[in-house]
Formats: sequence, structure tokens, C-alpha cells
Amino acid sequence: MSKNSPRNQLGFATRAIHIGQQPDPLTGAVIPPVYHATTYVQDGIGVSKGYDYTRSGNPTRNGLEQCLADLEGAQAAFTFPSGLAAAATLLEALPAGSSILAHNDLYGGVYRLLADVRPVTAAHNVNFVDFSDEGALRQAILDHKPALLWFETPSNPTLRIVDLSLVAQLGNKAGAITVCDSTFSSPAGQRPIDYGIHVVVHSATKMLNGHSDLLGGVIAVSANAPDNLAERVKYLQNALGSVMSPTDCALLHRSLKTLEIRSVRQSQTALALARNLEQNAKELGLARVIYPGLASHPQHALAADQMINFGCVISVEVEGSLQRVERILTSTRYFHFAVSLGSVESLIQHPYSLTHAVVPEDQKSHLGIGAQLIRISIGLEDREDLEADLVQALMNNRA
Repeated sequence: MSKNSPRNQLGFATRAIHIGQQPDPLTGAVIPPVYHATTYVQDGIGVSKGYDYTRSGNPTRNGLEQCLADLEGAQAAFTFPSGLAAAATLLEALPAGSSILAHNDLYGGVYRLLADVRPVTAAHNVNFVDFSDEGALRQAILDHKPALLWFETPSNPTLRIVDLSLVAQLGNKAGAITVCDSTFSSPAGQRPIDYGIHVVVHSATKMLNGHSDLLGGVIAVSANAPDNLAERVKYLQNALGSVMSPTDCALLHRSLKTLEIRSVRQSQTALALARNLEQNAKELGLARVIYPGLASHPQHALAADQMINFGCVISVEVEGSLQRVERILTSTRYFHFAVSLGSVESLIQHPYSLTHAVVPEDQKSHLGIGAQLIRISIGLEDREDLEADLVQALMNNRA
């Protein structure tokens, strides 16, 4: 349980199963029907049953958003067709010309949105700094006077950990909105709003869904966020038409029911595999193993303090040539060589050429995202099978 969570509320798994999804009163169906309707009959002028057009509100989407808000400890949550759609909509809440301070270790798609798109379309002044470096962060806030602080923890793909309480404190002092991308963790792994963060965003495609069968994004807004931000996001969601389809809402709501048990199992397996890889790094031809649950991680103590579990992602730096890296990526049996993470099936990918290809070469080098870096997402397969698969791929491709 996070340090600020109320102790008198129902447990996480209970809420994930029941919040926002009551049995259908008409038929008694345990799972209510999916509402595909686009329009709703009005009872009179200004009189309705709460709906008029499904872009503005949909019963299936509303139930999902209620559940997500509850799990994050938020005032409200909103769902979008993708994680980037959620990010783009949130940025619309800022006036043109606003100053944004962003973590320098971000998913490539968000980096592109912040570095290339918004400075042109909205004249946003975007600067990047290492949010895990307190001194650099404090100075950057003084220098740039940001309206918004945007960061990931754990970060993608180097798994840096950002101090949630510190960013919340600095953001409040600066009068800035604080935004945490918690995709790598989910509310089953950490709850940034409990630590004072104003907004949590997710690519719901990843941990929240966990089945590689839908695109989605989430914005969850704290009751302590400034300037009626939740109302503004709701307005923008409708005004921009950036809404998740009813079918995808139903699929995502289904997935939330198993989120906690998936998160726990994936984290336990990831920790065991990371320890094994680190202990045998020399034999396996690994230069380093990165995982917040390892004592060797430079921010392990912070991760242990603010995370409920350490997540499903391990990054490893491979010794040897790019050819060796490619052979490893293509010789696993149970790890599919594919982007994304958090799914029930294990995945392995190459950030340098895939998720972070858009990031400039000098910045990738500075962050340690080299051609030898591999990112591994642990699924729900048996740990022994996953371990044997990784070991054989590494050992059989030593040369």
C-alpha cells in the first residue's frame, strides 16, 4: 500500500473487479452490455438520461473511467484512442507559448511530440533535463519557469527512477502542473497521485491492458490539480473527439480485473530473472543488467520506497557486435521480437532502432541508449522456461 492510501477502503483487486461495472439491472448479466449506440433519445428540451452523443459520453466508457480514477486515487480519469492521443490532449490544456520542462529519458513518441510537434504547432518552449538529478532539476525549474513538468518513472528504456514526492514539491512551489507517465508500472505498481503528483498518464496498450489487443491512453487527474484541470481535460476530450471506442473500453475494463495479479507475477519473475542475469553476466556476455529491484540499481532504495513492485521490464547491455544483438533478438522462442511491453506474452526489443529511433543520436548516447541495449518485457510464462530461453539465446550467440 502506498504511504498515503486510505486504509479503510476496499482492496485494490476488489475495486478493480467491481468499480464502474455493476450487473445489468435488466437481465442480471454479471457483465453489462457494451453500448455501441452513437446517439440517445432525449426526453425533452434539456431533459435526458445523461447522454446525448457518444463522443460526449458513453456508459461503457464512463464505467471504465470511473474504475481507472478509483484505482489511481484520482478525481477523474479519461480514456483515449492511444497513449499519444492522451498526451496530445493534455498538452492542449496549456496556452500557446507555455514553457514545458520534460524528463530527458522519455519514450520516443512522447519525445517527438514534445520536441518536434508542439514547438511548431503551439509555440511551446520545451526543455529537457534529467529528472533523477535533483540539482539539475532544481536549476532547470529556476531557469525555465515551466508551466508543466513531464516525466516518466521508471523511464523508458533505461529505467531511471524519479522521486515523486520531490517533483510534486518542486512543482507546487513553481506553480507548475506535474505529469507522471506511469506506463511502466500501472496503479498496481505505483500510485503517483498518492505522492502529490497532479496528473498520471498511461499508454493503456501496455500494462493496463496486458493482452496486446488494443490501443489506448489514459489521463488521471488528482483532486489537488490546479485550475479545474479535470474539467478542462473532459472538455478537450469532447472538443477534440479523442475518445476510446466502446469495444476497446470493454476490453480494457476486462483487463483491469486481472491487473494486480498480473503485475505481481510479472514483477516477481522479472526480479528473479534480473538477479540471475546479473549473477551470470560475465558468462552470458552482458555488460550490465538494469532493473529497479536490483540492489545494484543506483536508485534502488527510492524505487523500494515509492513503488509497490518493481515492474516487468528489464534492460540489458550486451557485449559484442550489433550482429550478435540481432541474433539474440531473433533466436528466442518465448520472447517475441516486438515493441510494446506489459503483455501476458514476453517481448524483447531494440530501443535504439525501434521505440527511440526518433531520438537524436547524441541524446541517445548521453542516455546510454546504444545499439547494444536490449529491453525485455516479462510476461506470465513460467519463470524457468523464460530463463532457459534467455540463457540459450545469449549463450548460443556469444561469438
